[in-house]
Amino acid sequence: MSVQTAVTCLNFINGEWHPSEQEAVDASINPANRNEVVGYVQKSTIQDLDKAVEAANRAKKAWRKLSGAARGEYLYKVANILEKNINIVAETMTREMGKTLPEAKGETARGVAILRYYAGEGLRKIGENIPSTDSEALMFTTRSPLGVVGVITPWNFPVAIPIWKIAPALIYGNTVVLKPAQETAVTASKVMECFAEAGFPSGVINMVTGPGSVIGQGIIDHPTIDGITFTGSDTVGKRVGQGALARGAKYQLEMGGKNPVIVANDADLDLAVDATISGGLKSTGQKCTATSRVIVQQDIYEAFKERLIEKVNQLQVGDGLQAETWMGPCASESQLNTVLSYIEKGKEEGATLLSGGNRYENPELAQGFYVQPTVFEDVKSEMTIAQEEIFGPVLALMKVETMEEALEVANDVKFGLSASIFTTNISSMLSFINEMDAGLVRINAESAGVELQAPFGGMKQSSSHSREQGQAAIEFFTSIKTVFVKG
Repeated sequence: MSVQTAVTCLNFINGEWHPSEQEAVDASINPANRNEVVGYVQKSTIQDLDKAVEAANRAKKAWRKLSGAARGEYLYKVANILEKNINIVAETMTREMGKTLPEAKGETARGVAILRYYAGEGLRKIGENIPSTDSEALMFTTRSPLGVVGVITPWNFPVAIPIWKIAPALIYGNTVVLKPAQETAVTASKVMECFAEAGFPSGVINMVTGPGSVIGQGIIDHPTIDGITFTGSDTVGKRVGQGALARGAKYQLEMGGKNPVIVANDADLDLAVDATISGGLKSTGQKCTATSRVIVQQDIYEAFKERLIEKVNQLQVGDGLQAETWMGPCASESQLNTVLSYIEKGKEEGATLLSGGNRYENPELAQGFYVQPTVFEDVKSEMTIAQEEIFGPVLALMKVETMEEALEVANDVKFGLSASIFTTNISSMLSFINEMDAGLVRINAESAGVELQAPFGGMKQSSSHSREQGQAAIEFFTSIKTVFVKG
């Protein structure tokens, strides 16, 4: 494996690399330098998808017959190959998506850890004995794989998110068809090269690139795809769920977030400021768990704001491949324009701009999709920037009097993915844990921390109320089968 420029990424179908039925491609642009083409991504057809699904269906019977330990050995091989190529994969990610190289390496290392974790799942229990009312019978549960799983993933974590879906799907006996985001399909191809090198049986793991309107919709509608796992926007996620439900396929949706951090009067201010900046602005705010709303009690509001602005203004923005860069560009021109439009909306609706709010004008950054880290205050809960997911480096400061008011404001959105609080008061911690409508709550830590061995998912419109990662993943990728044996 090597870092190459401007190659065309092929589809991986039935154990081989295939060109699409049509020659149309999308150029994957380096967001740090719009003049650099990282590679070309095929705009595949429904016919390409059909071939991948057919291959996955042919392979599923033999794959599910393998022992969990045998399937785990394949995942261990992928983990070792990915680890060997961590620098190449990470550099490709940085060039294609824009996050800093240390973040890209960390994400790739996380992919390695996820593969090893699920490889171990092959030797863990998948059922339990249940007493029968018949003394001469044996009753127990086991689990059956869904069959063929369609995996639709976003551009913001092009290694970790596909792997945390693919690895459990495979270890529990399913075959997979991956549709990565077009914006980061070059990176996804690097990951798929690791699976190819590991020697999986033909058809067990497949990848087809292409627009969501064609390949994504094709996965939703395909009659022989048994389950769909999706991460992306809530608008698209609802279409996935509706389409899957219409034909009786199982679906799993992880969607948006509008994640708050509450800073109480008794908080460690330096810790809270650092975590707010890290949680909200790292990866240019392009995380579903990124801190977006900063809810601060009034007694310490001014001190918190002063320290926050001082540190935000010191952040080094630039090309993620440069060692001194703390924050890279937005992932695409489209995403940059979305962020800028939300900033303008914040100004129009009466929020006060404290810092940032514009593109960079200096020549070093003019060719990239860079936006300044941005902080607003005087933000009201009904404002657009307090309600909608921006997916960019924008923080909205909201002043409250009491902890009760803080929790009301924190819950006053349609999303419920993650949330954090900074306090030393046990009562405040317990109230936050019990009353915060979010699938992930963190105490004295940033909102954007997710551990691979723990269940992950949201409440309200952030998810389909299922959970990913950890041992909870088995609930989606399998069905319980109850067995009754009478001698």
